[in-house]
Amino acid sequence: MSKKVVVLDYGSGNLRSAQRALERVGAEVTVTADVAAARDAEGLVVPGVGAFAACMDGVRGIAAGPAVAERVAAGRPVLGICVGMQILFDAGVEHGVESAGLGVLPGRVEKLAAPILPHMGWNTVDAPSGSTLFAGLAGDTRFYFVHSYAVHDTEGLVTTAEHGERFVAAVERGSVSATQFHPEKSGDAGATLLENWLASV
Repeated sequence: MSKKVVVLDYGSGNLRSAQRALERVGAEVTVTADVAAARDAEGLVVPGVGAFAACMDGVRGIAAGPAVAERVAAGRPVLGICVGMQILFDAGVEHGVESAGLGVLPGRVEKLAAPILPHMGWNTVDAPSGSTLFAGLAGDTRFYFVHSYAVHDTEGLVTTAEHGERFVAAVERGSVSATQFHPEKSGDAGATLLENWLASV
């Protein structure tokens, strides 16, 4: 039986690549803005590219916030990717303006203190022992990042990476998993991570 996964469509790109990557590791994927489907799916993926505030506007536009919060409260799996990870946090600060996030993870998204932005390309990560997402992946495995903003501090099993400074590359907390990098653009390593997540759904 393949796991039924919803990729939340709230108007923020990269949906098809996430869909294809999940299908390749055996998920049955629906891309939809239907909040009931998002709430009831076995697994929910919240993708996201671009600006934090714009992504939050999109999520509010389809009234998906409560469905995500309900899933988390009920212990049902949610995976956030890139800005889809960032909006799971309490707040994001861009260009001096703070926007409220979904608040299912504690922390603030802030600009990276790095000489070159965006942080773009392949980078290694430092995963904690006991991680579900990174099970079976070697310590020198590289993932594909494209971002200028990141969370520096949160709770849960935290995986870090470095670009100018150390930041949160991934977090696992209860039923919530999130990656700042793009697993769907990270080749075999990303496929393994998605497979690991799917196995936990």
